[in-house]
Amino acid sequence: MIRYTVWISLMLLLPVLGYTQVNTEVLGWQSELTWHKHLIQQMHWQYDQREEEIKEAFSSEKEAKAYQREIRNRYQDILGSFPGTSPLNAQVAGTIQQEGYHIEKIVYESFSNHHVTANLYVPEGEGQFPGVLLFCGHEREAKATPSYQRTAIQLARHGFVTLVIDPISQAERFQLTDKNGKPLTRGGTTEHTLLNAGSNLVGTNVMNYQYWDNKRGLDYLVTRPEVDSTRIAAIGNSGGGTMTTYFTSLNKKVKAAAVASFYTTRKRSLEILGPQDGCQWIPFEGRERLEINDFLLMNAPIPILALAGKYDFFDYVGTHNAFEEIEKFHSILEQPDKVKLFSRADGHGISKPKREVAVEWFNHWFYDDSSNVEEGEIPVLSEDQLQVTETGQVNSSFEDEYTIQQRNLDLAKEMESQREAFQQTHGPVEIKEKLRSLLGFQRNNNPVQPEFGGSLQQDGYHWEKVILRKDGRLPVPALVLYPPEKKVSGKTILWFSEEGKGSIVEDASRWRAEADSGHAIILADQRGMGETEDPARFNDDKYYDSQYRNDMISLHIGKPVVGQRTGDVMTVLDFVRQDEALDADQLEIHATGLAGAPALHAAVFDNGIDRLILSNTLRSYMQILETPTTKNSYGYVIPNALKYYDLPDLIEILGTGKVKYVSNGIQ
Repeated sequence: MIRYTVWISLMLLLPVLGYTQVNTEVLGWQSELTWHKHLIQQMHWQYDQREEEIKEAFSSEKEAKAYQREIRNRYQDILGSFPGTSPLNAQVAGTIQQEGYHIEKIVYESFSNHHVTANLYVPEGEGQFPGVLLFCGHEREAKATPSYQRTAIQLARHGFVTLVIDPISQAERFQLTDKNGKPLTRGGTTEHTLLNAGSNLVGTNVMNYQYWDNKRGLDYLVTRPEVDSTRIAAIGNSGGGTMTTYFTSLNKKVKAAAVASFYTTRKRSLEILGPQDGCQWIPFEGRERLEINDFLLMNAPIPILALAGKYDFFDYVGTHNAFEEIEKFHSILEQPDKVKLFSRADGHGISKPKREVAVEWFNHWFYDDSSNVEEGEIPVLSEDQLQVTETGQVNSSFEDEYTIQQRNLDLAKEMESQREAFQQTHGPVEIKEKLRSLLGFQRNNNPVQPEFGGSLQQDGYHWEKVILRKDGRLPVPALVLYPPEKKVSGKTILWFSEEGKGSIVEDASRWRAEADSGHAIILADQRGMGETEDPARFNDDKYYDSQYRNDMISLHIGKPVVGQRTGDVMTVLDFVRQDEALDADQLEIHATGLAGAPALHAAVFDNGIDRLILSNTLRSYMQILETPTTKNSYGYVIPNALKYYDLPDLIEILGTGKVKYVSNGIQ
């Protein structure tokens, strides 16, 4: 009885607490997963094309080599340009003598004033040794991670000079820090992802930066008198496995490689695990039909060892499928012995058995030694003992440290003249075509097929529920408030909100006066907003992005989110023009938050929009570069955009007075 009374009391309090009983949902299915399913379908279609292409490569050695040339060209198209070569200015900050080897504390510049910290493990003895680049996973301590220390020690004891490199955003190389070098974000994977957004806007990416750090590490390694530059290997675990994969594809100096806890198929990984952090791939890989295997095939047939845990979060079915493919490719090249898969009934990481097999693999190819390796007990050093810089962070150790953020800002500023020249030397048609290309957007001339299904009453106003269907596009859920007797009085208003159409319905003060004036009103959800918002459980808050998995898959398939959402706006515009009761003399768009940039782009493509009112939305891409911690930045990111335009340039194209901002900043 007490529980029943409490329940009744709560129900009576609902109006006071601000809850609403209005159901604004329009789609009649599991709508919050609609966008994700749509993206996964497109990803599959792209990789289905790849499967046909690689079948052709399996037909002969000639076709296999033609496939290698083709995928290398595709890779070059999306990779972006590297920082220019400058003096390494390498220094040895200290040496630690150990039994059978010594460790040198190394710092070098991968580009001017951008410092890289590393540890070099050097075997005892005379003569030249093979060199190994060891790329770290995403552990905060990077080179000091016990499993990486043990890997390097094992290699050194078996006659390999091994350079263990700190990646950016880890160990001593955090980029976003306060003046004392204290990191401003929760960890390396967060920082990688935030820096990647700004990098994409200027035509590069975090993987590009990491590759260059590693390439310059190789340049340093081969200067060492102890190293035989003709015998170089690469090994990495997790995020380091990613780096090994990309590094091997571009470096013919690498004669053997081992990839741990990363090797699978991109298709399975995206479908099951979802996107990882921003250094795990390059935008447009899916569009270019590039699988993880392709990066290892580019320089085949060098020896490749895959180390996998059967219970890793990287899908093992994908690992098995990928290995069957790479093994078949090497068989076509008549060198099947140069690939090997070692799997263990364990999880993520380069565990002791995997380390042993990796050393055996390199021994086999560089020393013609096929004996077993037993690691035994290997004590490791503390992070402080292995520290290279005085303060523990390059940002506080070097007054002139040049961070990734600052370089991206400088690139954007250098591009200002390029943007101006592009707009001055190209007409409206050419500019729109470039925008379409950058957005991955194409005008869809198919008619809208509206599907009306129910209605709702709110404060005496009658809203029609309608699904706006158009062949080739994602359905758009909308609410329509027709004018009395469906005779529009002068103006139709389209409303898009980052929080969804329900937030607008519930705040009648925003639209009541317009409705009472006889204006037609349409509230619609752009994908990823309102009822198509991806559930929070699929989007780790460490990425500062509420729609992270869909935003990243969108970049992967070559369809930046802004371009997709621009298409949603265009669908609504086409619907308006098909319906006589909505096709008024004036057309006005209100857009808030993430919905603003798509509405702005749509206005450039559609000359029939009379007024655009934007609130709480990004006003310049520079804001993402200046403030990398900007929330939901991937909802705005268009790779290479700043080479051609910034958002204020679109307003200039539209003309004075057409666009009005009613507040600053991002919601």
